[in-house]
Amino acid sequence: MPLFSIRKMILNPIQQSNFPEEKHLQRIVEANLRTIFDCRFVASEFSTGPLHGGRVDTLALSEDNNPVIVEYKKTASSDLINQSLFYLSWIRDHVGDFSMAAQTALGPDVQIDWSDIRVICIAPNYKKYDLHAAQILGNSIELWTYRMFENSTIYFEQVQQKAGASDAIAVAAVTGAGKNPVMVAAGKKAAATRATGSYTFEQHLSTKSPEIKQLAMAVQDYLRGLDPMIEELPKKLYVAYRLSQNIVCMEIQRTKVVLFLKLDPTKEPGPKGISRDVTKIGHYGTGNLEITLHRTEDFEAAKPLILKAYQSIGG
Repeated sequence: MPLFSIRKMILNPIQQSNFPEEKHLQRIVEANLRTIFDCRFVASEFSTGPLHGGRVDTLALSEDNNPVIVEYKKTASSDLINQSLFYLSWIRDHVGDFSMAAQTALGPDVQIDWSDIRVICIAPNYKKYDLHAAQILGNSIELWTYRMFENSTIYFEQVQQKAGASDAIAVAAVTGAGKNPVMVAAGKKAAATRATGSYTFEQHLSTKSPEIKQLAMAVQDYLRGLDPMIEELPKKLYVAYRLSQNIVCMEIQRTKVVLFLKLDPTKEPGPKGISRDVTKIGHYGTGNLEITLHRTEDFEAAKPLILKAYQSIGG
């Protein structure tokens, strides 16, 4: 769909453009990692050493403290996914290298959670084979497109929600005859990572009362209904709901459900009696507006704030 400007009730199409060089795309994303993905910059053009002989375009740390790899192309290319899988394999074998880079960039006390690794590919479009490969690989990789326009506007969109493919399918897809052995190894490592480092929504519901389960599932249904591209990412201590960055983090506790929304509490204080500003208070998950739900009425009061959190990150 083309982009239009409105002037005196007349729609004028805005022409698409592109960056003169791939490096320009990389620089603008690196300078705005917080704004786009809520990630902290770690390194650019990070060498993988003489054995691997490559350079990771961008290394970062997510808001959930997970390592992040970002790779770019200014034209459609299947090499982008192959490179990304190659670096996913590399980072799993070089935990110390990434940790040292993160400490150098973000300080010696930086926390790193290795239960998940985000791999983000950014290109203007993808071939059908790329889309299929990303779907088979499931949680290992995210495909994002961008559109650059002549009015100095840029638009990012995730091509598809990450599919929860089974480990067996993911391994089978990369172990067929004639496959690149480096890609085979990367695929096996991706599957092994999911098998050992993943959590489920059902685990967070276990041992909770029927009332709390019902309340948590109502929150889940509402968030999923806002946008089909919203991802549910169960962590050890909370469940995150994310587009390019987290919108809401949900803690399912024994007697309540606690939401942490990506909103500024000084501008959006939330419903009285169940909300508080936790900007300077330690908490799990991300988001500085805490809303505590004990009953359905609390959730109904929180819905307008959840919608604002979704809209605030460009939803």
